[in-house]
Amino acid sequence: MKKYHVYGLGNALVDTEIEVTDNNLNDLGIEKGLMTLVDEERQHFLLDNLADHMVMSKLACGGSAANTVISLSQFGGKSFFSCKVADDDNGRFYMQDLADNGVDHNADAQISSGITGKCLVMITDDAERTMNTFLGTSTELSSADLDGDAIADSEYLYIEGYLVTGDSARQAAIEAAEVARQAGTKIALSLSDPGIVEYFRDGLKEIVGAGIDLLFCNEQEALNWCETDNLDQALEQLQNTAKQFVVTRGSQGSVVFDGDEYLTAPAQPITAVDTNGAGDMFAGAYLYGITSGYGSLSAAVFANRAASAVVGQYGPRLHSAEYDGLKEGLK
Repeated sequence: MKKYHVYGLGNALVDTEIEVTDNNLNDLGIEKGLMTLVDEERQHFLLDNLADHMVMSKLACGGSAANTVISLSQFGGKSFFSCKVADDDNGRFYMQDLADNGVDHNADAQISSGITGKCLVMITDDAERTMNTFLGTSTELSSADLDGDAIADSEYLYIEGYLVTGDSARQAAIEAAEVARQAGTKIALSLSDPGIVEYFRDGLKEIVGAGIDLLFCNEQEALNWCETDNLDQALEQLQNTAKQFVVTRGSQGSVVFDGDEYLTAPAQPITAVDTNGAGDMFAGAYLYGITSGYGSLSAAVFANRAASAVVGQYGPRLHSAEYDGLKEGLK
């Protein structure tokens, strides 16, 4: 039996959530519903203009893959995370928060210079999340930050698609996947964002290589990846990318391909408040389910319930007691 259920690889970001209107986004020239990379000056400008819209005062270490491995850990799984932060207040907080959540990490993640990455998450009244991200020291994530022994001792390597935006991070993802293949560790990838798929397709293809074991995406990401507006065609084409995959569809639940057949997992009814972290929570819950011996459909139903719980509140995490409550329905 391997030591870790999941080894995650992703950007280390400290999140700030802000409640905004569509007019706010339009006035500030922000494209709704997507993740946009910005420099620190632009991020400070946005924060200054939206300072009276803050909805979350408690910091939490974020980033897509970090959210996923933290949720898996909170459900009771064992996880490892490789990232890069600076030796500043946010960086020190980030590494301690990982440890407090039971996530092992690369020992040299903290560097003396630079600024830890930050993500401004803007939530509109339709619960849609729009992100402007300053990657900071995350751009320095490299192959040197990989722990080959930990990858080999994990059931899954989980890569966030956002890593494709930087040359060094993309190369680290490619090398991590190769280490995983040689060690018999399965490879899971999240496409992360429709804009990432649209503008960084070639880089994502490099990470996928000859194929991966498990793909996570939402419906729009699937359509963009397969360059079609027909979901049935996309589902068929996704088999060329991954042996298994899950396509989340919001209120319509999720579609799972388990390697043999398509399965539909119903959504859990919820009044959405904040969709930030929904896909990350889904991936963490799903990975916890399948690495705990449950079938793909059971894992997807469980993951839908977990994602619904997180969109019913602000922030990408649940309260500790909620994780145990959700696990009671895993069967």
